[in-house]
Amino acid sequence: MTNTHPDKTTKRKTLTGEVMSNKMQDTVIVLVKLYKKHSKYEKHFLRGKRYKVHDKGNMSSVGDKVVIEECRPFSKEKKFTIVKNLSG
Repeated sequence: MTNTHPDKTTKRKTLTGEVMSNKMQDTVIVLVKLYKKHSKYEKHFLRGKRYKVHDKGNMSSVGDKVVIEECRPFSKEKKFTIVKNLSG
């Protein structure tokens, strides 16, 4: 017997970042910067992570601020898609 409910939906991860590269077909690389706090020394520092993101029709260009959302896997490394472009 399973414990899943048909009306229960999962919350998808949403991140904001900057497009670093758009040289691939239907794929862009987005840099997401996060401020973290060291657990022992309590100093704040900047940490960045690069995500391969699905961009249908190559609509984004380098330098654009975008909102990305987790989705089904498009490939081995591409598990996010662009929700909206914040740069005009």
